[in-house]
Amino acid sequence: MNEVTVVVNGRQKVVSKETLTFMEVVQLAFDSPPTGPNILFTITFRRGQGEKPEGTLIEGDTLKVKDGMIINVTATDKS
Repeated sequence: MNEVTVVVNGRQKVVSKETLTFMEVVQLAFDSPPTGPNILFTITFRRGQGEKPEGTLIEGDTLKVKDGMIINVTATDKS
């Protein structure tokens, strides 16, 4: 696959894979992701592929990336 540029939390990232896992997206968003038993990540995307151009990614899912795709990742503490 050729490299594609996606925007993660407002920053351009170059990806050389067609599909990213939930954790790979988190790692793109944060240089050192927050950790702990109460940390939850929420991932939303838009300008995506085909029949699902926008939506939410849940843990265990994968995301097909597309050039120009916009991804937002937030970390929340469920305490």
